[in-house]
Amino acid sequence: MRALKASFRGALDTASTLAAMREQVEGIDDHGDIGADLLEEFARLTTAHAVASAALRGLVHTMQVRRSAGTSA
Repeated sequence: MRALKASFRGALDTASTLAAMREQVEGIDDHGDIGADLLEEFARLTTAHAVASAALRGLVHTMQVRRSAGTSA
């Protein structure tokens, strides 16, 4: 359960960080370019979010498999 909670917090934290960048993203010129610093920040944050979300998803899936194995025996 601690791993589930930690993964959940990680996904929420990275989602909050991405949400905080909303105005910055919305302000990007549709025909412009993204600066290297902003692009690097996106890469870092989206990777962190993907890892946290994948860990959470994996734990949920494992718990589902265990539950179904326990009920079908």
